[in-house]
Amino acid sequence: MAGHSKWANIKHRKERADAKKGKIFSRITKEIISAVKQGGPDPKANPRLRIAVQKARALNLPSDNIERNIKKASSAEQADFSEVNYELYGYGGIGIIVEIMTDNKNRTASDIRIATNKRGGTIANPGAVMFNFDRKGVIRIDKKKAEENTLFLAAGEAGADDFEVTDEVFVITTPPDALFQVKEKLDQMGIEAEEAELEMVPKTYVECDEETAKSNLALIEWLEDLDDVDAVYHNMK
Repeated sequence: MAGHSKWANIKHRKERADAKKGKIFSRITKEIISAVKQGGPDPKANPRLRIAVQKARALNLPSDNIERNIKKASSAEQADFSEVNYELYGYGGIGIIVEIMTDNKNRTASDIRIATNKRGGTIANPGAVMFNFDRKGVIRIDKKKAEENTLFLAAGEAGADDFEVTDEVFVITTPPDALFQVKEKLDQMGIEAEEAELEMVPKTYVECDEETAKSNLALIEWLEDLDDVDAVYHNMK
């Protein structure tokens, strides 16, 4: 049974990781569409689009997808997207940030209300949760794909400001504007990142008992599964 349980946990983690990757691609696609709507389809004349395209390439979004979405965004039938953040309190006082890009704010507001009705938590006032998080670049690299000392030195030289070793991955943290230059440096060294993205990183964490943690995870996973939601961050330890 232990083996079965371990496999179930690995499978669950992979499913969540695959879903997260899909959300990242969805987010960058919406950023491209929004940038074109705001400033036109030429990256040279549209700085916002240029940055979105750079991010898409850094995340290995295929060039065909990028071009197709730029063309799609130029159509009058394609709706624009707005960025919306919701701040929530979970069980045990944890803070949750829900990042959304949506073409229908009323639908999104309804989805968030349903989530808290079904899985608990309360919607917080703007800024009540956000103050405890910093925007950071986060790069995760499989420990089998890099040598620790080499990676540590390269990341530091490229502009990273923190380096952490976990059971399965190396985690490199950067200032937001240094994320892509650090990733580019690692790419040049042949070190492939599992993930490289901007995230909200907690300044402090909240300890929870097992039952509270389960309730929080049920709420977080419900939020992650909403179509308009691109990322969910929390400070549960």
